[in-house]
Formats: sequence, C-alpha cells, structure tokens
Amino acid sequence: MTETKDRREFLMKIGIGAGIAGLAAQAGASLRSLVPNVSYDAPTTVKLGAPLEFPDGLKFLPDQRLFVFRQGKTFHAVSAVCTHLGCTVRAEALSQPETKTVAGSPLRITHRFMCPCHGSRYAGDGGNVSGPAPKPLAWYQLTVSPEDGQLVVDLAQEVGRDFRLTLA
Repeated sequence: MTETKDRREFLMKIGIGAGIAGLAAQAGASLRSLVPNVSYDAPTTVKLGAPLEFPDGLKFLPDQRLFVFRQGKTFHAVSAVCTHLGCTVRAEALSQPETKTVAGSPLRITHRFMCPCHGSRYAGDGGNVSGPAPKPLAWYQLTVSPEDGQLVVDLAQEVGRDFRLTLA
C-alpha cells in the first residue's frame, strides 16, 4: 500500500511541475508578444541629396520638416518643428539679409520663422523671439555620405548653433 501511495505522490508532483512549467512558458510567450520584431519609427539618419542640389540660401524639405541653409560651400540644418506643439513653422524672407554672430560664428540671416498655429516667432538662427514657444528651433548634425557624397542629416543628434558643415 505504501508503494501505491508513493507512486501517487510522485505522479502528483510530476503533474504539478508540468502545470507550472506550462504556465511559465505561456507567461513568457505573452510577455514576448509585447515587444515588436520590427521598428516602425522613422529613421533618424536621412540622406537629403547631393550638395549641388541645394541652392544658395534656404531649401525646405517637407518630408523631414527641415530647413537646409547653404552659403557657398557651408551648410547647416534647422528644424521646422515648432517647440510649442509641433506645428510646422514657415519661413519668411527678410527684405534685407543680416549678418548676426551666433555662438561666436558669423551667420548670414536671410529668413525668419513663424508658427501658423499659435503665433510663435523665431529669428533666422532659430532662436525663439515671441509667442508660446518655450525654446529655440533645433539645429541638426549634417555630414556627407562617403558612398555617394549626399548630405546626410541625423535627426536624433542636435548640435549647437555654431555648427557648420563646410565642404572642400
């Protein structure tokens, strides 16, 4: 009789262990399903085009919501996303270009920016002038792709207002 009792206890422990292992496996699979296999975020590094495609002055790139400025062989990129609520700001040409010292470097200012949503105003270097915008427009890192020579912007890497990319 003790042999039957020992066998019954053994089978009961095996059954409970198998049930716990099954529940643990199901819990692991459920938690893993919360992590996507693919990222649907927009890429942060984007090729913008060949430097020669950019005219002197300002070029707006609507897909990236970005202003790229060119002065000769020198480039810089300013975000077109208002720092208040994320509307796309628009550029207004100045009647007379100005030269302003920005972060210790001279900068030719040809435009100013305005947000059509809530009236925030930005200077030509992206500095907030008035309105509800809490901070200036972001400047982004520009590089040249070694493969094809295109301008590349890194939308995840903000840079200071003294940043300029000068091509040889």
